[in-house]
Amino acid sequence: MDKTRSSAGITLAVWKALFLREAVTRVSGGRAAWLWLLLEPVAHLAILMLIFSTIRRRFMPGFDFALFLAIGILGYNLFRNSATRSMAAISANRALFAYRQVKPVDVVLVRAFLEGGIQLCVALVLFSGMLLLGFDVLPVDPLTVFSVFALFWLFGTGLGLILSVGSTLIPELGRVANLLFIPLYFLSGVLFSPAVLPPELRDLLLLNPVMQGLELLRSAFSSQYHVASDIDIAYLAAFTLVSLFFGLAVHVRFATRMAMQ
Repeated sequence: MDKTRSSAGITLAVWKALFLREAVTRVSGGRAAWLWLLLEPVAHLAILMLIFSTIRRRFMPGFDFALFLAIGILGYNLFRNSATRSMAAISANRALFAYRQVKPVDVVLVRAFLEGGIQLCVALVLFSGMLLLGFDVLPVDPLTVFSVFALFWLFGTGLGLILSVGSTLIPELGRVANLLFIPLYFLSGVLFSPAVLPPELRDLLLLNPVMQGLELLRSAFSSQYHVASDIDIAYLAAFTLVSLFFGLAVHVRFATRMAMQ
């Protein structure tokens, strides 16, 4: 009997093994590591609610401020974590490249897939808890919510593919990228709506596709939330496709060099 496996079969077997390895490492990486995955966004939300509790009515009229923050935190974390954790996948799995079946792109894609699943579970648990507490978390446009979350995950994956190559070939690039995610958090509208900004500043910040994605998410959760007229999901989709294409291209170009780095 011919037991030769196809290339697709080998790739799927590699992805399955890498996924199980990454999942076990992530969930059992420390004492109650699985619990911290949930407590981190909850604590983040609680601290921000405490800080902004005195100004929430003036800051965001017509939208529950807890839900406003939760959407911003979950959306941004999905994008950022997919990018930053994928960026570090090659250095964390370098020993596996001794097996010729394992390629650098495999470990990046598998880690991004795992991160997307983790963030989805965190979002479902957090929204379920808010629903039990009496918050109205049911979206008015579920299709847009699903589409934007999927684009955030794919955009983060594409950026992670690019950064994984850059940080492997130039280690300092990874440190700079991690630093840049800090100001990006504040420039993406996680804590505020661009509607409260002057028109000139608002138009400038809306060049950020992450801010546009968060605005689309919030409008999909509440029909009373007003977004700028130039918000377009195609803008976020364009950045996502370009990042994925360029990320896969640089992996093909530097695959051998990264495996031998």
